[in-house]
Amino acid sequence: MSEPFNTWQARFEKLRSNKFFEAMVIAIIVVSALVIGAKTYDETSQIEQWLLYLDIAVTIFFLIEILIRMAAERTLRDFFKKGWNVFDFLIVTASLIPMDDSEMVLLARLLRIFRVLRLVSMIPELQMLLGALVKSVPRMGYVVLLMFIIFYIYAALGSFLFHNVDDFLWGNISVAMLTLFRIATFEDWTDVMYATQEVYAWSWVYYLTFIFLTAFIFLNMMIGIVLDVMQKESALLDLDNEEGDAAQMQGLRRDVRDLRAQLDRMESSLAQSHSPHGSAHNDAGGKHTDKPTTD
Repeated sequence: MSEPFNTWQARFEKLRSNKFFEAMVIAIIVVSALVIGAKTYDETSQIEQWLLYLDIAVTIFFLIEILIRMAAERTLRDFFKKGWNVFDFLIVTASLIPMDDSEMVLLARLLRIFRVLRLVSMIPELQMLLGALVKSVPRMGYVVLLMFIIFYIYAALGSFLFHNVDDFLWGNISVAMLTLFRIATFEDWTDVMYATQEVYAWSWVYYLTFIFLTAFIFLNMMIGIVLDVMQKESALLDLDNEEGDAAQMQGLRRDVRDLRAQLDRMESSLAQSHSPHGSAHNDAGGKHTDKPTTD
């Protein structure tokens, strides 16, 4: 790799890691989101042409920014190794679809909406939150499966018991599950309960036990899963930034490993000096100095 290339690569890398440059990129992303939102108002039809020019300027800026980030890497392979870089590249390239009167104008507008998601790739804390959410989905799957079983059982019971009270809410198991979802979100659930209590006074037991299971137990289980994953992701982020208690613990472990390695080398050197081979070498070396004398 030639020296001029290394010089330019170092300059681009310095520009990419510049805090002012990062803040400017975040500001342009916010401006892009505001432009997209402004186009949804009829009052902005008078300045629609200016909004189009601003959208073109934002697109050009994003293109230059992604090229700078690609040039800051030693190879293109290093750039595409990171998932967030691939995400930004796809968003930027998709934004190059022109906003004219062609059949692609709807697709172009939809793709420009996703430019707001670039805030996630620019802010590490948002990456941590989104990563924790994605990683917690498989673990929450078992909780969702258990919730579905509870919903199904209660929906079947509700359909059998309360269909004569309100056929619209309890007519079959599918609409009963929708009614239970309404109850789980606390959307006027007392009206549903009071209607069935007029016929079955004990029906409050049905609703309270269902709410206790769904709103208090399963919801807290999901929150606990997300918090556990977020704690692990936060620890990994601190390790990458060499901050926080996790980074300090890793530094202490590294120091302990270094001390242990030094002690092992010292013990091995002492063992070699006291080995029989070393003693025999010393005896052999001393034979030429101590010669026996005869009378």
